[in-house]
Amino acid sequence: MSRLSWTKYLLVSLVLSLGLIAVLAGCAGGGAGQVATQPQNQPTVTNTLAFKVELPVTDTPTPVVVDGTVMPTETPGPTNTPAPTRTPWPTKAPTSGPAEDPGMVYVPGGTFIFGSMDKPEESPRQEAEIDGYNIDVLPVSSADYAAYVAATGVDAPRNWQDGSIPAGKEQHPVVWVSWEDASAYCAWAGKRLPTEMEWEKAARGEEGQKYPWGDSFDSTKVNSVESGLGDTSPVGSYPAGASPYGVMDMAGNVWEWTADWFDAYRGSLFYMERFGETHKVYRGGSWFDGADSVTTTIRGAGEPVFKFSTLGFRCAK
Repeated sequence: MSRLSWTKYLLVSLVLSLGLIAVLAGCAGGGAGQVATQPQNQPTVTNTLAFKVELPVTDTPTPVVVDGTVMPTETPGPTNTPAPTRTPWPTKAPTSGPAEDPGMVYVPGGTFIFGSMDKPEESPRQEAEIDGYNIDVLPVSSADYAAYVAATGVDAPRNWQDGSIPAGKEQHPVVWVSWEDASAYCAWAGKRLPTEMEWEKAARGEEGQKYPWGDSFDSTKVNSVESGLGDTSPVGSYPAGASPYGVMDMAGNVWEWTADWFDAYRGSLFYMERFGETHKVYRGGSWFDGADSVTTTIRGAGEPVFKFSTLGFRCAK
């Protein structure tokens, strides 16, 4: 080999040796002095506790600020949810009406003024709410009761002579009947005694009238002591004194039994010895009572077996 050829050979070998050294150096120490390249579109992971919570997108409007004050905005209602509706107070459908029983009238359910502040046993005056019901337009007459006596064989009232109605008293309210007698008659007729609240609403309406016809006493509209009759009168003799529902004789003529025990009203602190389940309530006053005792709120009480000449009843359903 000539000197020139030998020189070229050495130069080529040197170049190849230097390239090999550089490759080996990169493989051995490349992790120690190079910056790793992140894959494209991959976020850099950092060691931090901070994080972001993604809230759902809502339709809440942007607040309006006037002079530094955030003005109120309407709160959007829930989607796909029907708006709530007020549920009316439940009322009972009438079990009978004028077409079936012309002797009764329907009193719709709802709120009315109950009680008064005139006497402690009538207090407190308050709002009450009851279901609808039917009630007799008139008290039970002696003629009505005679049909019951004939059908069942029960004893006639003590004022009847030999079991017969006194002459001329056929259409007068029956008297000398106990609470037990009255309850039995109502059951026989397919009815019942009215509760105190039912009796009172039928007598005074929703607005709390003192008398069936209004708040002022009028002796021409009631058989009370002021009328001077001194006895019962035929039922329905005072149509001008009817209640707002057309119920008659709710004041005067005769007291009327109700279904309830005599007790204090809700919210009352008043106490009477007769309160409890010993005496039943009767309402309305009689021909023997004056203006202060023929009101729509007056209360009397007697044992279930008690009978008297000024005490009768009417039915409800």
